[in-house]
Amino acid sequence: MPFITPDNGSLTVFNLFDTRTREDQTTLLDTMQGIITGANYPGWRSSTLHGGIDQPCAANYIQWRSVEDLRDRYEGESFKHNTVPYFTDLTTSVHLLKTEVVATHLHPELEQIEISPDRDDFTVIVIMGVEEANQARLVDLFAKPDPWMEGVAGYRSHSILRGLEGDFVVNYAQWDSREAYEAFHNLPEEERPADSRSMRAAARPLLTSRSSNTYEVVFSRSAAADADGAQ
Repeated sequence: MPFITPDNGSLTVFNLFDTRTREDQTTLLDTMQGIITGANYPGWRSSTLHGGIDQPCAANYIQWRSVEDLRDRYEGESFKHNTVPYFTDLTTSVHLLKTEVVATHLHPELEQIEISPDRDDFTVIVIMGVEEANQARLVDLFAKPDPWMEGVAGYRSHSILRGLEGDFVVNYAQWDSREAYEAFHNLPEEERPADSRSMRAAARPLLTSRSSNTYEVVFSRSAAADADGAQ
């Protein structure tokens, strides 16, 4: 199964889809699972499919060897003339976000961050818009270790990814449950430690937008190890 780590050399792509109804969401997930099952594209390393919980949507967390391999896939005739029109019929919006993992944080009981349907993670994906001139500062704020998080009930991990276009940052987080995440998310500011309050206060004015969705992992598949050993 895929692992999230800053040092595996992968280009990480988020394909985000919004659908009108739960029925469309189910059809989309089934179709994407079929595509992932048959994936054998040069440079493709893994795909992990997420089904939206709060909203009818889907997210595909994809690891590629390089931007060039991704470009070859999405510029292929089959993808442009067969896959894209099908997704257009099922979705209200499609976003492709190219990123790189810059930092990971995890509970001390975990040795690594795995994303798998065999786990029971309550997953939250947050997309934070930012001016290109401020992206590095925003990344630095969220990438700093926060020991307090290790003691938050239900916390498992979160990973910070830098958008290659320069205008967004992604926070991919795993929790034990919705209840644990909402307890943390709704915690009054005055009950957070001073370092956390300071970080949040510094980050807030840098954001140009913020959107989030909650997910469960429904399917994942990895390619055989590349020559350099990365999945």
